[in-house]
Amino acid sequence: MVRALAVTPIHLPDEEIQRRQDRYDRLAPPGLEIVVRDVGPDAPSALDTDAAVRTSERAVTAALDTASADRAPGWDLAFPDCVLDPAVPDGVTSGGAAAGPPVHGLLKLSAGFLAARGERFGAVVRNEAIGAELTRRLAAYGLVAYSAGVEVLDLPFDAIADTAAWNAALGEAVTRLAERGATAVLNGCSAVDVEPADLAARIVDPTALALRLLTVEGAPTA
Repeated sequence: MVRALAVTPIHLPDEEIQRRQDRYDRLAPPGLEIVVRDVGPDAPSALDTDAAVRTSERAVTAALDTASADRAPGWDLAFPDCVLDPAVPDGVTSGGAAAGPPVHGLLKLSAGFLAARGERFGAVVRNEAIGAELTRRLAAYGLVAYSAGVEVLDLPFDAIADTAAWNAALGEAVTRLAERGATAVLNGCSAVDVEPADLAARIVDPTALALRLLTVEGAPTA
């Protein structure tokens, strides 16, 4: 069994941690166990501004460093529970016993896979701050050429746990991305369930896709 640590990007109440844990339990392929841990009270409670995104990145970095120093759980890998990939290296990370578990990114894995297929993709996000950071991340990964852009849904934080509200907001945004050539659209939140729908492009759950990719070849390491 491979054990993975998922660190939240924001400080969350216990009930939301449990909801996210239940979601990972549903999505995890056989042989992959995921444990969700809250990033801690130094992190923001939402990613609504660039300052909050930067604070989140520092908090996730600290949490992952702490996990690397803690040998007891025996993590095989770690990743931020966030499509913005806070604290995920842009390039190659060695991992290993001295450096701690390798750190993967949900966006890096899912967007990289779509690009490797030669597919043009877009993304939908909750707000402008998240959209700007996701765009920056795609550039850092060298994937801009494959991107049809990012559409902002302009939703409140509560919509993350409201599957119906989030999915109801997708239609026009997905249509605009499809008009720019997108055949796939990344759902820009790691904690939102994607419902089947007749949209202009298919919606990709980056978390579900990334977890499947982590188990390819049976060795989810960097």
